Amino acid sequence: MKNEGHPILNNVCFLDVATGRRFLTRSTMKSSRKEDIDGKEYFIVVRDITMDSHPAYTGEKRLVDTAGRVEKFTTKFKRGGIKK
Repeated sequence: MKNEGHPILNNVCFLDVATGRRFLTRSTMKSSRKEDIDGKEYFIVVRDITMDSHPAYTGEKRLVDTAGRVEKFTTKFKRGGIKK
């Protein structure tokens, strides 16, 4: 088996910013930030949303204010009336 054809798996810790939960796994990802966890060195990959905080997995319903966004857009880019 050729060695150069296979990806290198690293110890990676995915950190959920919203909940602070850590997911220890192996991945091909790397980061500049490293941390020693349980005697092993892990690359720390920070994520905004993971399965621990995503509404589809947690069952939370989040209301998105689309009407407010449309109003903000129209007022921001509204042009003055046509001058005669």
